Amino acid sequence: MTFTEEIKRRRTFGIISHPDAGKTTLTEKLLLFGGAIQEAGAVKSNKIKKGATSDFMEIERQRGISVATSVLAFHYKDKKINILDTPGHKDFAEDTFRTLTAVDSVIVVIDVAKGVEEQTEKLVEVCRMRQIPMIVFINKMDREGKDAFDLLDEVEQKLGLQVTPLSFPIGMGYDFKGIYNIYEKNINLFTGDSKRNIEETIAFEDLSSPELERLIGAKAASTLRENLELVEGVYPSFDREAYLTGGQQPVFFGSALNNFGVWELLDCFVEIAPPPRPKKAEERVVEPSERQMTGFVFKIHANMDPKHRDRLAFVKIVSGTFERNKPYLHVRLDKTLKFSSPNAFFAEKKEVVDQSFPGDIVGLHDTGNFKIGDTLTEGEVLHYKGIPSFSPEHFRYINNADPMKAKQLAKGVDQLMDEGVAQLFTLELNGRKVIGTVGALQYEVIQYRLEHEYGAKCTYEPFNVHKACWVEPSDPNNPEFKEFLRVKQKFLAKDKRGQLVFLADSAFSLQMAQQKYPSIKLHFTSEFE
Repeated sequence: MTFTEEIKRRRTFGIISHPDAGKTTLTEKLLLFGGAIQEAGAVKSNKIKKGATSDFMEIERQRGISVATSVLAFHYKDKKINILDTPGHKDFAEDTFRTLTAVDSVIVVIDVAKGVEEQTEKLVEVCRMRQIPMIVFINKMDREGKDAFDLLDEVEQKLGLQVTPLSFPIGMGYDFKGIYNIYEKNINLFTGDSKRNIEETIAFEDLSSPELERLIGAKAASTLRENLELVEGVYPSFDREAYLTGGQQPVFFGSALNNFGVWELLDCFVEIAPPPRPKKAEERVVEPSERQMTGFVFKIHANMDPKHRDRLAFVKIVSGTFERNKPYLHVRLDKTLKFSSPNAFFAEKKEVVDQSFPGDIVGLHDTGNFKIGDTLTEGEVLHYKGIPSFSPEHFRYINNADPMKAKQLAKGVDQLMDEGVAQLFTLELNGRKVIGTVGALQYEVIQYRLEHEYGAKCTYEPFNVHKACWVEPSDPNNPEFKEFLRVKQKFLAKDKRGQLVFLADSAFSLQMAQQKYPSIKLHFTSEFE
């Protein structure tokens, strides 16, 4: 297969939603239909001992939520599909925002009963900003929920999307009879028996045929005809160009738990979703078809295998072919590295690959060389942007609870911060360490992982901070900046990269600092021009 054909057959996408909308269950079913797993695991269930494939960290299995993005790859209809299953919980939103820099398209999962929720709004806003093509999957149709048209309105109004239904439900909850697939003109009948992988699909072009009554009953048939007439009148017909530029979003209905509507979603997705897209670097736009390899680190995961204390850097290949044992330039460190065992993923299962193409995600064993946002190239100096650290919302001092394990604690904190789980600030005044997170749940995750993966124990102490701002002086020798350093000494810290951070204790002191020191810029993300 030629290089260009390899690029064309790649589909790299993320699945995003509010917690509990069924994201991980949908991922499982896509893997099942892709032939990648033999049986799907349940996310929360005491009866089924098999956990979800994408939730492989111990804490995820206990909580029944995803706390880290996992990467899964499989082949379907001659396409190589890379799925990134992201955490839905808002406390882990930063991991999801970073993952969105590595996908070419997105599937947004919405719960039929709850409709559009807060976390979905935030994530969709990021996708809209980056013009990432989106497909909407309205899940849990076998339960009672909102009317299909009300949901479509809600998606348009709350998320600011331009939707076009490519399938439509026949009934809902107890009356759920199946789905009419507008895209392929067929009816999918629902039997409610989730052990059967494939429900009955009947090609059905002529909706005025009396055969429809025989299949779903007179009442459901007349409602379906009315609904489809309304869909045709109200919504634009599907336009792939508009979808690819982020101007239109196809909508599918189904029930991931009952394997229903997932097949239609997958079939349509492999056909319409974009292959790897060009990516903007600070220096220029990089096309996937370029022969020189470039890629960037969007995630680091420590202890994928606790026995080996290994760290993996997840690299998205943007252009060229990544080859095993070939030297590549690590741009930030300006040094050449070789990788003898690059991994391809299947949740926690990994296999060594000799070649990877644009769109693929490769795991590289890391001894501490990588940070999130690092670029690898064949010699060209490129910096891929768009992976910032956000200003945390919670701050606590971290203390060592076991003096004998100081080394393990330092190493554990260091590695978890490189992973992007949270941010570490070292106070200038006394060198005390402060951990800043987006959500309070991350403190539990850090404590749990330090103990179970590094054998170190920690405790926390409250630390009152309103906002962390990265400091950019117009001139480091300016007397105004020197006065700022003297007056605010108590509130200054360095982040992990050695950048100066102002930890404002209240909205008022932040405002006063901005007024009093106009030559100093204060930024709420770590990435500024």
